Amino acid sequence: MPEMPRPTAGPALTHVAARHPRAAHLSSGQHRPQPMSQHTPGGVILLIALIALVSACGAPATTTAPAVTARPTLGTIELRAVDIGYQPEPIEVPRAGRYTVAFRNDGQQTHDVVFRGGLRLIAEPGQTITGDVDVPEAGLSFLCSYPGHYEAGMTGIITVAGHRPADAATDDHSGPAPSLGVIADPAAPPYTLVDATAPARLTGTVHEITLETIERPMTVATGFVQQVWTFNGTVPGPVIRVRVGDTLRIRLVNPSSSVLPHSIDFHASMVAWNDEMTSITPGAEKVYEWRANYAGVWMYHCGTSPALHHIANGMYGMVIVEPRAGLSPVDRELALVQSEWYLGPQGEPGSLAAAMAAAPAPDLVVFNGVANQYLEHPIPIATGERVRVFVLNAGPSVDSAFHVVGTIFDTVIKEGVALTRDNPQGYGAQAVDLAPAQGAIVEFTMAEDGLYPIVTHAFNLVGRGAIGMFQAGDGDPHR
Repeated sequence: MPEMPRPTAGPALTHVAARHPRAAHLSSGQHRPQPMSQHTPGGVILLIALIALVSACGAPATTTAPAVTARPTLGTIELRAVDIGYQPEPIEVPRAGRYTVAFRNDGQQTHDVVFRGGLRLIAEPGQTITGDVDVPEAGLSFLCSYPGHYEAGMTGIITVAGHRPADAATDDHSGPAPSLGVIADPAAPPYTLVDATAPARLTGTVHEITLETIERPMTVATGFVQQVWTFNGTVPGPVIRVRVGDTLRIRLVNPSSSVLPHSIDFHASMVAWNDEMTSITPGAEKVYEWRANYAGVWMYHCGTSPALHHIANGMYGMVIVEPRAGLSPVDRELALVQSEWYLGPQGEPGSLAAAMAAAPAPDLVVFNGVANQYLEHPIPIATGERVRVFVLNAGPSVDSAFHVVGTIFDTVIKEGVALTRDNPQGYGAQAVDLAPAQGAIVEFTMAEDGLYPIVTHAFNLVGRGAIGMFQAGDGDPHR
């Protein structure tokens, strides 16, 4: 793995150090010190010498960039900074040699990019800075040196086609899966954007639904493909929306193309575990019938042993059970499921060993199955319209603190406990805490045009993909 550039002090490096004030004063040609009298006491001479020595040592050093002989480059590498990360990452070039880096800062704060070898490009928001780097066959690593940015994962690597270092997987700067040896694959297909719109409630009172357990490859983040296990081919599985009192007749099909047995467990049901929830082998099917007796946002998932692996590998979904009287009309309804990925090798299932760790350390924490998808594709909202979000934390192991930056939840229904916007004391909520398998309904409005981040307020997970964006109006609060 290419050695990473050493993190620096960050903002202090943005300015070339000035000369020491005394040096500047002497260079003016005025007030030059007079020769020291031969009668000056020895102790005073020693003191003056010590002061001069300390001053010289304490003065910021003036650095000069080494001269580089200009020579042609093999092309331009486009690199963008966002809050907080680089895009694209990793970067692959066709062959080793000198390249021009065009570094653009699309974030909301100052970022830099520091390459092994010394080049540092600093860009303010909206600014593009260029510089040349030499990319060896072993690859070239880079990072943001501002405090906290490197630790939050703002690192990257440039690789040379056909020369990716075999030991790159052991370095946690090559991607979000240091312990598993997984690095991003530039040839991975793009992810499929999941529509976050909540479905309408199913009509009627008896619902016959087929769920097929499909094992297939899926891009879970840019550059990362896993062999996931799904309900109906998607992660999360389909959102099912009914009303209290409805009957659901679920036809669970495990196709003969599957490798594993699978099952399903609806948290909104009241049936014996060893009845409808039993596993079926590839090529088999069964019917799971239950009645929705309680309102809420509920989880369903595969319960086949080890259930941890089946959930962590994509087999989960949301059931919305509306109260008997239904829900009041709003302008927009969305469904967001938070979950975790513990990456296995490219194209293989997730790592059960990583998911089993006593202190969970997911490689990715995501909304609706894909890291950063709603950051890269903000969800449009009309300013002032009333928004309802059905939220589920599918886990399997990490808590959620669901929060939308820039607004307040005036309505929260969490596990049957309700905060309503007409409460007499005017209470609101800033975040909704959800343990794995807990769900909630939140409502809010956007007061002005702009961008409103969607996060779990456990910020150690935001840099791992648990971030999205609402765009109210045109997204510009100043226009």
